[in-house]
Amino acid sequence: MLEHFFQCPYCWEEISMLMDPSIQQQTYVEDCEVCCNPMEITTVFTSGELTAFEVKELGQ
Repeated sequence: MLEHFFQCPYCWEEISMLMDPSIQQQTYVEDCEVCCNPMEITTVFTSGELTAFEVKELGQ
């Protein structure tokens, strides 16, 4: 598992999440642990390294 830190697009607080580098690409929805708003998260791993990460407000 890889821990990645980023800012919530709603409250701008820094949060972290654990990601599985064995999954090459995925998009999913997760609530911010601070403000509870839903975020759409997209990750891309290449050879076990995080090569792309995007987080955005859901439905925006």
